[in-house]
Amino acid sequence: MVKEITLKDSEHETGVIAKRVYFAGFVILFLVIIIILRVFYLTVLQHDHFTTLSKSNRVKITPIPPIRGLIYSREGVVLAENKPTFSLEVIPEQIDDVENIIKQLKAIISIEDKDIERFKKALKKQRRFENVALRYNLNEEEVALFAVNRHRFPGVDVVAGLNRFYPLGEKLVHTIGYVGRIDEDDVKQLNASNYSGTSHIGKLGIEKSYESLLHGEVGYQQVEVNAQGRVIRVLSRTPPKPGENLNLTIDLSLQQIAIDALKDKRGAIVAMDPVNGDILTFVSSPGYDPNKFVNGIDSKSYKALLSSKDKPLINRVIRGKYPPGSTIKPFLGMVALDSGVRQFHDESWCPGWYSLKGHEHRYRDWKKQGHGHTDLHKAITQSCDVYFYILAYELGIDRIFEGLSQFGFGKESGIDIDGEAKGLLPSQEWKRKALGQAWYPGETLIMGIGQGYALSTPLQLAKATASLANRGDVVRPRLVSSTSNSITSDIITLPVIHEDKVAINEKDHWDNIIKSMRDVVHGAGGTAWRSGLNTEYEFAGKTGTAQVIGIAQDKEYKKEEIAEEFQDHALFIAFAPVEAPRIAVAIIVENGGGGSKAAAPIARKIFDEFMKNETDTETKG
Repeated sequence: MVKEITLKDSEHETGVIAKRVYFAGFVILFLVIIIILRVFYLTVLQHDHFTTLSKSNRVKITPIPPIRGLIYSREGVVLAENKPTFSLEVIPEQIDDVENIIKQLKAIISIEDKDIERFKKALKKQRRFENVALRYNLNEEEVALFAVNRHRFPGVDVVAGLNRFYPLGEKLVHTIGYVGRIDEDDVKQLNASNYSGTSHIGKLGIEKSYESLLHGEVGYQQVEVNAQGRVIRVLSRTPPKPGENLNLTIDLSLQQIAIDALKDKRGAIVAMDPVNGDILTFVSSPGYDPNKFVNGIDSKSYKALLSSKDKPLINRVIRGKYPPGSTIKPFLGMVALDSGVRQFHDESWCPGWYSLKGHEHRYRDWKKQGHGHTDLHKAITQSCDVYFYILAYELGIDRIFEGLSQFGFGKESGIDIDGEAKGLLPSQEWKRKALGQAWYPGETLIMGIGQGYALSTPLQLAKATASLANRGDVVRPRLVSSTSNSITSDIITLPVIHEDKVAINEKDHWDNIIKSMRDVVHGAGGTAWRSGLNTEYEFAGKTGTAQVIGIAQDKEYKKEEIAEEFQDHALFIAFAPVEAPRIAVAIIVENGGGGSKAAAPIARKIFDEFMKNETDTETKG
């Protein structure tokens, strides 16, 4: 068998190879063109964009938070300051095992469970490249210990800053309030650019209401960083503008006397200058330490404050609502005189009780045997309830509502901090809308002694008392008198705001009511005569006792048989000196009993200190 031999086709093979070479060359040329076009796009068309990106990897713009403004008392004592502090901060994206790092850090620095709990909550809210504080307020020893071990903790550093501090603690917490860490609710309302780098914001009181002035304006700096993100040098800097300093109207000597007077008691004391509205004392008792809230209070301590029967978190001065009791009587007397319902010397008979015609229910007087023949002067000085039952009935609830409204009852006082309650000045219309019920004559009677639906805040009482002392000139209360710039030292005095005057122009009416209030303290039979003994000046006042619970007709009020929380509140309003008032006070001692024993002596102490300070100032002048 003959084997076949296949000859090579050289021309065919050469053609196939040539085609393959041409195809490969075309593909290479195409790819080269694409690369050239891409390089042209990146280096020419997108040159500016990528130059900026490249620069941003080397140069960063970081915010410089402003220094928060300070808060001073009227004497120039610092009430809110910024203390240097060190915090241990973590950058999450630079750490693989956060739990392990925390465990190692605990071996050299005290880190409590509450710190870790707060840290983990913050981790969820912040971006991974942002610093998150693990521990605040490191002492010098802890800073030194970390510095020695710093090489072991990449992504962890000690950061210096300023921490808000309140030197007087709880003494002014309800006035100044406090700052706290910015939360999600705050972020929704903030100017994000101006709060870049800022970690705290005003939460309550002056700190919150004057936040825009206290905060200042953020600054910026352009810094060069290395591959690890650490700053090498500062390229340019726009300094921040510090916040304005605030000068409060609070008189610390009077504030301390008021605090001491309410020690271990619940209540509120407000002292106000009737001339310009300056709040001289602003005490809500008990208080709490605001410094615990600055960097976040632990849940156990917060729950203890919330559950306390003394309710220290409530600002009683502006949110406490109490029956005004007999402190309402001078104002009702003014309304009655102005309306012509009563003349000053018109008398009513007080046998110790009063009943509406056709009704058996007796509205009792505090004095069981009664006051006998009583005119308006005697009714105020001796606080005759029967006289004011009759007077209120003759006035009617609508005239009472209209008249008391002029003195600010049932309205916000307009003070320069948030959260003020309106109290309640009832009327027929209010009851229909709020309760869907008609107004009854008996409700008008008890309105005459400041009971029933009527509720007032201590600040409302202080403002009304100042308006009475001013003979109808109504001045808005204020806590901040001026601001000052920490750089230029420029001082801006805030204006005194006068509101609509009380529409009572008869001078004799003012004279008669003020004389009656003077005799409450300095007259024979006045309910607060003990508080007026041996004064070198004269002051005018009105005691009040507000019932917390009702007493049955056939029962007698016996303090020793009633639990403390159900005992009467003690009230006192007053102003001094009578001839040219410079200070007006409203005092409420919760469950303190009678105003003459529990509240009036406090006013005397405050007035004595105030008059001494006035004398010392005049002597130095």
